[in-house]
Amino acid sequence: MDPIYVFGHRNPDTDSVVSAIAYAALNNALGENEYIAARLGHLNDETSYLLEHFGFDPPMYLTTVRTQVKDINFDRPPLLGRGVSVSHAWSVLHEDNNVACLPVINDQGGLYGMLTAGSIAEHDMESIHRPQVTDVPVFNLLSAIEGRILNDDEDVFAHLSGEVVIALPSAGPCLKGVKPGSIIICGQQDDVIDEAIRLGASCVIICQGDVADKYRGLSSPTCLIATPCDPYRAVRMLYQAIPIERIAQSKDLVYFHLDDYIDDVKDTVLQSRYRAYPVLDGHNRVVGTLGRFHLLRPRRKRVVLMDHNETRQSVLGLDQAEIIGIIDHHRLADVQTAGPVFMRNEPVGSTTTIVATMYQERGLMPSAPLAGLMAAAILSDTVMFKSPTCTQRDRIMAERMARIAGIDLDQLGRDIFSVGVSADKTPEEMLRTDFKDFQIAGHSLGIAQISCLDTEKILARLPELLPAMEKLRAEKHYDMVLLMLTDVLKFGTELIFCGDEDVIRMAFNVTPVDSCHVFLPKVLSRKKQIVPALALLWG
Repeated sequence: MDPIYVFGHRNPDTDSVVSAIAYAALNNALGENEYIAARLGHLNDETSYLLEHFGFDPPMYLTTVRTQVKDINFDRPPLLGRGVSVSHAWSVLHEDNNVACLPVINDQGGLYGMLTAGSIAEHDMESIHRPQVTDVPVFNLLSAIEGRILNDDEDVFAHLSGEVVIALPSAGPCLKGVKPGSIIICGQQDDVIDEAIRLGASCVIICQGDVADKYRGLSSPTCLIATPCDPYRAVRMLYQAIPIERIAQSKDLVYFHLDDYIDDVKDTVLQSRYRAYPVLDGHNRVVGTLGRFHLLRPRRKRVVLMDHNETRQSVLGLDQAEIIGIIDHHRLADVQTAGPVFMRNEPVGSTTTIVATMYQERGLMPSAPLAGLMAAAILSDTVMFKSPTCTQRDRIMAERMARIAGIDLDQLGRDIFSVGVSADKTPEEMLRTDFKDFQIAGHSLGIAQISCLDTEKILARLPELLPAMEKLRAEKHYDMVLLMLTDVLKFGTELIFCGDEDVIRMAFNVTPVDSCHVFLPKVLSRKKQIVPALALLWG
């Protein structure tokens, strides 16, 4: 069963990361497939601190959910070594009518070439007009004709070459004009065998007969082989005993890797006309083949969206994924699904509160470390229960998680917000801290939020922050870029803005300082205070 990826929004905050971890853990504990928690960006200082504090590794970094080759049910035909005989390859193709091509691999499992039934047929037709064979491996020939070597054990034969001659029974000399080094195919004809040895034949294949004792253990430069096959079959098998590396296509190969995206694969396939294409893994080892029909209905990655339901805030390639669930506490946005999905959207202060409720509903108690992490996420997203988005349920669930973890919520809250933002962060890194996009009445808006106990240190870096905000605004074509410095102790937010000063003045009824920032008392929530005020202004 393919895994289900659980992730929050881009530029993840603690709530989006922890809710994904907790929801994946809940479903895995209940045996609900395989859920993998992921994140869509670098962790901020607060989240990194909390994960380390409670003993959790960061979730996997997910950059895209575009459909890849590894997501489709490509064929896994037998892989043949390049020394395998043509006859064996044909039997493999004949046994499975669904296999159009066979990958030919080298000793390390890498791609050497591709072999098709057409390649074998072409070789077979060419052999009609070519009486010679070159360097046929003896082991391949013995296997193809079920033969055995009669010579003395000291005689060593690795390869056979020469003109192929069938010696028919006749009253006169049957090997007249035969060149030395030829390969003679005959029945139990002692005179023919003796003459072939005298002429210096490279090999004598004795078909369907009892071999005279005088040839058993004979030391001779001529290889003597006995086979139960009739002469016709022996000749055909002789030509098909060559290694497939000689007839396989090994140049200008078109192949794909497991991580290649289906969109790119389709473009390449449309420019070529092969029936099948080899698929390689990360070590360039062949793992299968894919055809055009595999690309018609590829399996989509299955995902669960946590703490968001807006395409602009989600992972790249979301339109190619199968959304099976959405758990969020924000407004409903523009995410569309192909069919009905499980959705839980509740007016609480933290998505982790919803997940904690689901643990309770399913009768499962999270581990102490996970409960502590969940309590921290609720505290973080509700700004220690001071945010206007906070509800009684947030308080109740945070207290329950704290009791399970055996921790003090007040002390945990002080620890969380004392982490703040590292002084060595660049302005660009600060802006990526919990950054979200919004579309309001035709206006494009980007808002970053940093919660801390001391905003003065960050305000001192205004000369660095403002150019970075202006650059971001230009690159992303935002109408405005806002940075919320939410001060838990002051119970308000220092709002740094880049854009039309009149918008801030009219939306919040304030007079900005130096046309770039203003303190908003009792403003702690982006979604319930900042965004609604701008939406009201812009209509």
